[in-house]
Amino acid sequence: MRLERLNYNKIKIFLTLDDLTDRGLTKEDVWKDSLKWHQLFHEMLEEASEEFGVDIQGTVAVEIFSMQAQGMVMIVTMEEQEQDDELLDDGFIEMQVTVDGSEDILFEFQDFEDVIQMAKRLKLVHIENGSLYSYKGKYFYRVSDIHDEDIHRAVAILAEFGNPSFASIHLIEEYGKIIIKNNAAKKLVEFFL
Repeated sequence: MRLERLNYNKIKIFLTLDDLTDRGLTKEDVWKDSLKWHQLFHEMLEEASEEFGVDIQGTVAVEIFSMQAQGMVMIVTMEEQEQDDELLDDGFIEMQVTVDGSEDILFEFQDFEDVIQMAKRLKLVHIENGSLYSYKGKYFYRVSDIHDEDIHRAVAILAEFGNPSFASIHLIEEYGKIIIKNNAAKKLVEFFL
């Protein structure tokens, strides 16, 4: 689990599928709003509160973005409230949850050599479709047109050389530069190996 403070009242929490599994949860537990999920959510808020020195009470808005085969990102926004002594004494948290899924598989890489090695491994298992972008000194690889049975294999290879991206593909497409639009793994191997 990774925590990041976005501003004074927003926190981003990234949970991998392994984080959920280690805690005995699945994505379905989140969608079903289970008791186990509520317990995990309160633990995450306590950890965020300790790490960032914020007092999380009252109403919080939670946006959950599911990233296929990678985990989920939660944006927690603490609503600004007037200082009400009764509210502070109760110490309750009311959640307003919005869930959104993403079919995109997007990984970021620090070094171009890692991108080349990743492409070589993807090509070996015949997963050649994808796009390569650059944005703010990093490289982003988006997997596209992939068969369901190849998703976990592709994610495992991508995770070996890079990290799941917190950025959305829309941001990367809008502000980044396209390096290779289609069949990026195949073209990278042809150009560099």
